[in-house]
Amino acid sequence: MGNALFHKLKESFLSILPITIIVIILGVTLTPLPAKTLINFVICCVLLIVGIALFTLGADTAMLPIGQHMGGYLSKKSKPFGLVLFCFVLGVVITIAEPDLTVLASQISSINSWLFIVTVSVGVGLFLVLGILRILFKWKFNLVIAICYGLVFLLTIFVEAGIVPVSFDSGSVTTGPISVPFIMAFGLGLAQTRGSSAKEDSFGLIGFASCGPILVVMILMWIMGVNSAEPAVSENLNFLTATLKYLKEVLIILLPIAVLFVLFQIFALKLPRKEITRIIIGLIYTYIGITIFLVGVNVGFLPVGTIIGEGLAQNYSYLLIPICAVIGFCMAMVEPAVHVLAKQIQTVTNSIVKKKTIIFCIATGVCVALALCAVRVLTHISILWILIPAYAITIILSFVVPKLFVGMAYDSGGVATGAIATTFALPLIMGATVKCGGSLMLDAFGTLAFVAIAPILVVLVFGLIYKIGLNRTQNKDEELKGLKRVDIIEYD
Repeated sequence: MGNALFHKLKESFLSILPITIIVIILGVTLTPLPAKTLINFVICCVLLIVGIALFTLGADTAMLPIGQHMGGYLSKKSKPFGLVLFCFVLGVVITIAEPDLTVLASQISSINSWLFIVTVSVGVGLFLVLGILRILFKWKFNLVIAICYGLVFLLTIFVEAGIVPVSFDSGSVTTGPISVPFIMAFGLGLAQTRGSSAKEDSFGLIGFASCGPILVVMILMWIMGVNSAEPAVSENLNFLTATLKYLKEVLIILLPIAVLFVLFQIFALKLPRKEITRIIIGLIYTYIGITIFLVGVNVGFLPVGTIIGEGLAQNYSYLLIPICAVIGFCMAMVEPAVHVLAKQIQTVTNSIVKKKTIIFCIATGVCVALALCAVRVLTHISILWILIPAYAITIILSFVVPKLFVGMAYDSGGVATGAIATTFALPLIMGATVKCGGSLMLDAFGTLAFVAIAPILVVLVFGLIYKIGLNRTQNKDEELKGLKRVDIIEYD
């Protein structure tokens, strides 16, 4: 495991290096950062390197095997009702514990925070069930997801304009770094019992988990007549308070999964001692790694994002779009869940789709997303003018590209909206919005929604390019076969 950890440290160092260099350059030139803030940022970059390495190693050795074992067992042994009930409870419990959801809930006025959190969690639970039923009954992913988002955009007609960005953001904060690998592996365990279509069904649960909250939050706000949201006051954390806070929060998130696994091991799985030891070590790596990661992004990245956003908008507004685009690309490279998904895709596809390719696609999507966020800040364009065409294109492409790429694409959107997006991209856009005289409710909320949709679109485009290239290769093979057929002519 020592060699694996060294490899993970090297990989995370290369991932974090670009955004570190960019922020330091901005911090000493265009948007000067206080010395203490800059030092904290550099220290936190080191924490991120260690945190990402430990987390991804823990995900490989614990979170993915746990999810896969449990999903495979339930699909074989459990009756459909028991499986559905388990998935619903699992979705609700994991989501309630998400720290980013608590932060978003505090930003919604006129709604009790716990009511909002429970509503979002129920939305995740219901749509996880929908995703499981799709696998069991062999429903087409593209058709089901098209209907779901069709209902979402139909509801936008009835709710207040300021609620739409918040509703889409609620779908983005539910897929955290712990829930993503577990849900993804759980779906893979279920899909592996399907045989020939296991690869196509291995992805898509994260996409459903992101869509559910959007729909139920809109319905809740429509029924309650809510028409306002307000930004939360950022919590100033130092290293000590942040460490204590996230040691507790990550434990609360991780504990339900660990307890479920222990119960499954005692009563059902009966895995060998060697594998149990490996999983326990992996859970410890996961716990320490994600705690270190969250401390780093909240202490170092959150204040830096706000200062850079304010400085660019106030003094260099013409540079806001290109700089946001570059930051978006580098930001996605750092997101831990992106690396977990990319590795899973490479494994499931037998390296036909490379890990580096998927990471590049997601990073390109987030690059486009933050550029569009900057455009929105400068022009005050409605979020729907961008989201409706974007989702329309993704739905059309989902009926064109190979089925395998559809679930992969929607999962890519879910993993992109992690802790870095919440603590760096969102404060950056909020800071720029304030200096540009915009509305935080209309121009800043919705940033996570952009970060979620753009990678979906890019991965689907990649799937289309892959399909075109595959067709050309097949045509060339047919032509070569034709050329190899030689007619023998005999002369007297």
